[in-house]
Amino acid sequence: MPNGSIYVPQDDKFKWGSPSVMYELRWRETRSERRRRRHVMAGAGFVLITALAFYRSLPVPFLVGLLGGGAVWVADAFISWRMFEATAVWRGKRSGAARTGRLLRRGLGQYGYRVLDGRAVPGKASIDHLVIGPGGVWIVDNEAWPPDTHIAAYGGKLFFGERSGTSVAKGLVDAAATMADLLSRESGIPVDITPLLVVHGGRVKDPSVTAEGLTLFLPRKAARWILGDAYAELTEDEVEILARTAARILRRMT
Repeated sequence: MPNGSIYVPQDDKFKWGSPSVMYELRWRETRSERRRRRHVMAGAGFVLITALAFYRSLPVPFLVGLLGGGAVWVADAFISWRMFEATAVWRGKRSGAARTGRLLRRGLGQYGYRVLDGRAVPGKASIDHLVIGPGGVWIVDNEAWPPDTHIAAYGGKLFFGERSGTSVAKGLVDAAATMADLLSRESGIPVDITPLLVVHGGRVKDPSVTAEGLTLFLPRKAARWILGDAYAELTEDEVEILARTAARILRRMT
């Protein structure tokens, strides 16, 4: 820990650990505490539900209480697991791009949308996904943030916690403009491209945050947002031409 006390020896496992490593270590160290809390909650649930079953003259009240206590235990275990899994991309255990790509294909494929992963304008912009469909064209990038990071817009400016998000927004807005110019020129079909950012982890203040030309949301909202954000009327042939052109001119990132 920076500027730690010279009188208190530091724990070596935290000395050089990144925030994500420290988070995971702390989570594993508190496993027994969470288990004890879960047992207490399940026991309290058993007592309260059993008492309620007696009050309501339900049959086999002890069985009802046992089932209720078990449900409390399972619910707490599930919530705890979901909280930890929500940080998987930030901890480097899962690929945010792979997850978003699957969600985009599952949610958009049936509506005639094409999703190209890992594309770049040679020597310039690179993005995780290029989405082309009847409603328009979008670039979708992925970023991971610590679970306690508040993501919001204030006064038209984007913030990740206390840090300004201007550089992130500008990079994606510029990438969208660069790809739109190249794709329009090469395909002969004038298109605008809208930049989107999928946030893995962190706390998004609203269902979505829009600021500085960029819209951010959680992975599960990506396909729904694109369907509701249609701003063009591209024919099936135009979608095919744009997808083929993009596949030809945009370098695939490894």
